[in-house]
Amino acid sequence: MEQHKKKWRLSTDFSLINNLDDGCLMHIFSFLHPIPDRYNTALVCHRWRFLACHPRLWLRVDRSVKDLSQPGVYPNIEMAVSAARPGDSILIAAGGSHRVSNIQIEKPLCLIGAGESPDDTTLICSRSSDSALEFMSTCKLANLTVRTELGCCLLHRSGKLTIDGCILQCESNPLDHLSYAIISTAGAAEVVSSALKTCNNGVSVVRTRIEGGAKAVLTSGTLSLQRVRVIYTRTSLFFWFEVEDGEPASVELPIS
Repeated sequence: MEQHKKKWRLSTDFSLINNLDDGCLMHIFSFLHPIPDRYNTALVCHRWRFLACHPRLWLRVDRSVKDLSQPGVYPNIEMAVSAARPGDSILIAAGGSHRVSNIQIEKPLCLIGAGESPDDTTLICSRSSDSALEFMSTCKLANLTVRTELGCCLLHRSGKLTIDGCILQCESNPLDHLSYAIISTAGAAEVVSSALKTCNNGVSVVRTRIEGGAKAVLTSGTLSLQRVRVIYTRTSLFFWFEVEDGEPASVELPIS
């Protein structure tokens, strides 16, 4: 009986919120964190999916787009990053591969794969590039696979970079010793004299799979690895760690 009442209350609450018009619901969704809250609202029903994925809340990257006049939809990641405003979220379409090369991100952005898992959305960096993405601001990367043939997947220059639920792959080749999943050249902190504020730099990695390469992380600034946790599975290693001010350190990946 109690369980029946609880289900009835939940059903009633859902009906009440659905009485709101689209503009009001979208305004509510705009306050949700892109991952996982706003992303999960798209799974509730067709109406919520339409509103949660509306161009007003996300910029979208879709390689199949033909009509470039569509608001908020771009054929590649570089164009979406260029058009984005600080604080925007970019939803990258699942299926196929997106070519990326030394894309510099100088404003706070959130890049999210639109698939059910990170394997569904892959960013591929060519051999001639230093990195796939270069971060010079506070950013978040979620639900994406980033693959590089040589160099590094992610180059961190400054700001706070969060990598959540991703796969970073360095492809096997004779020059494996030159490949890294993450390279950080940031200092521990930069003092902005005009604003008298301290801008913290660092990298936070959460439940991320790292494959191949010489090391998971190479630090050449004043940051180093802290609080490393690794879960071993039959085929992969999942990492949790922070890169912040401290004694120099690195994580060696075992050779498979």
